[in-house]
Amino acid sequence: MTLEIPKTPYSGKIKEISLGKGSKSVKIGGETAYPFYTFEGEMPNLPKIAMEIYDCPPDEWPEAALEPFAGVTDDPVAWAKKCVDDYGAEMICLQLLSTDPNGLDRGADEAAAVAKEVADAIDVPLIVWGTANHEKDADVLRQVAEICQGKDLIIGPVEEGDYKKIGASAIGYHHTVVASTPIDINLAKQLNILLGNLGVPDDSLVMDPTVSGIGYGIEYAYSVMERIRMAALTQQDEKLQVPIICNIGKEVWKAKEVKISEAEDPKFGNAEKRGILLEAMSAMVLIMAGGDVLIMRHPEAIRLVREVMVELTAS
Repeated sequence: MTLEIPKTPYSGKIKEISLGKGSKSVKIGGETAYPFYTFEGEMPNLPKIAMEIYDCPPDEWPEAALEPFAGVTDDPVAWAKKCVDDYGAEMICLQLLSTDPNGLDRGADEAAAVAKEVADAIDVPLIVWGTANHEKDADVLRQVAEICQGKDLIIGPVEEGDYKKIGASAIGYHHTVVASTPIDINLAKQLNILLGNLGVPDDSLVMDPTVSGIGYGIEYAYSVMERIRMAALTQQDEKLQVPIICNIGKEVWKAKEVKISEAEDPKFGNAEKRGILLEAMSAMVLIMAGGDVLIMRHPEAIRLVREVMVELTAS
């Protein structure tokens, strides 16, 4: 007697889109089943990982996160090239920390010039991430979109408070938009609808439901991402059939648990190993929830995640 394993039928499909341009562009999405449920459907593209860089020296990073990038953290172009050349980054995310009005508050012209230099220096897809300050991001990201026309950037976060200004620039200069909402499936769907009504094409839209690391609310992020995938695949909700991006690296490495040294509290163990494992485990949780692109920091954490993904898809 042959044992037939029950299978869930899926009526929906995640949209497959291309990020970047040229031979190093990447495809994401295209799933016809839950993440890594290849016994029930297709997963044509494994999740992609973008290595993050900052446009100014990240003084708040713990030593374990800084060490792999020693000597380049004050030069975004050199930093991006090191990620690609030394660590095999398939994408880069430029975090525009210096534009934060509560920090250095650098102007849009300067930030856009840095983004252009980085985009010119690499041949992999580039994500440009603002500070989630609506007024500043609207100014900065619009100038980034204009000066980087032809580079096919991925621009975010685009929120309800600034989607018209940033979205219009992304449409005009042919960039992909990251629709960002605060851990709520209804708000995520609403913003996708608003961007669609504005004119953002389906193949130029990814969604950021907001994520967090283990110990800091990852269960809420997972639950919302899981519900998004369920609605997209089993309820044919076309407005949620959008690839998901997760900006997880900065969430993990800002936690106090990765900054406490072994000398301060021996029971915490080695700080470097602790941070790497926390980032890798947080990333895997989000991948299993449906993440298509992860923005990560430490090369060793990225290596571990890639290794697990290969094992999960091995026949």
